[in-house]
Amino acid sequence: MTRKKTQVLPGFRLTLGYTLLYLSLIVLIPLAGVFIKTNTLSWEQFWHLVTAPRALASYRLSFGASSLAALVNVFFGVLVAWVLVRYDFFGKKIVDALVDMPFALPTAVAGITLTALYSEHGWIGHLFGYTDEFGHFHGFKIAFTRLGVFIALLFIGLPFIVRTVQPVLEDLNPETEEAAASLGANRWQTFLRVILPQLYPAVLTGFSLAFARALGEYGSVVFIAGNMPMKTEITPLLIITKLEQFDYAGATALAAVMLVGSFAILLGVNLLQWRSSRHLAQLAQA
Repeated sequence: MTRKKTQVLPGFRLTLGYTLLYLSLIVLIPLAGVFIKTNTLSWEQFWHLVTAPRALASYRLSFGASSLAALVNVFFGVLVAWVLVRYDFFGKKIVDALVDMPFALPTAVAGITLTALYSEHGWIGHLFGYTDEFGHFHGFKIAFTRLGVFIALLFIGLPFIVRTVQPVLEDLNPETEEAAASLGANRWQTFLRVILPQLYPAVLTGFSLAFARALGEYGSVVFIAGNMPMKTEITPLLIITKLEQFDYAGATALAAVMLVGSFAILLGVNLLQWRSSRHLAQLAQA
């Protein structure tokens, strides 16, 4: 006589139903509404809206800056996580708490603060040039340029990498590193061949989270960007502009492009993560 399998959750069908209902109300129906509203446009109208020069310039800035910021944050995020896990120093808990600051800080406050710091007369921005007697700034501008957008995306994306990689580093078995060292591997070889393969899935997860957050970011970018069409205008701002003009179909058309593009990139990242996890599992069984 076979024993009935005990479910972890009591009332599995009921909880599954509530889960699917909640997911539909919060995620699926709003996303479907984007495409439903876009269907009010003809193909020619849709193509004209999403391939307009202003829209293409906003795509390049949004996707390009988000990808680059996420890649840079991968390097520095892993470095910060490594320091927090492997070393003890004075003020470590303060540094650990500061990593979460972009999570807790309102995005508008972050944008205003970054703009004040990197503007021509800011604490950091004035170091890259000088102001003449007529009040004109000469030098390298950061605020109200694409570099300012990039810095804002770095700020909001770093915690995703650190908090994703940090638990994996804490769970790494130091005996594997000792074994590699005993076999003659130097520190760089140990990191590349022993530590990095175990961090790879977590790094990909952190990259995808940082990229997704940066791609949809609005509050911290809109102040420091300057919002100049064809130059520093991000796609979320262009969508808001169309909504303010009551062009709902145009706004949803741009949103649909962003949704499809971000989904394709995240799908590719998840496939890489799945392949790497499968490869690590095969190595563990060997």
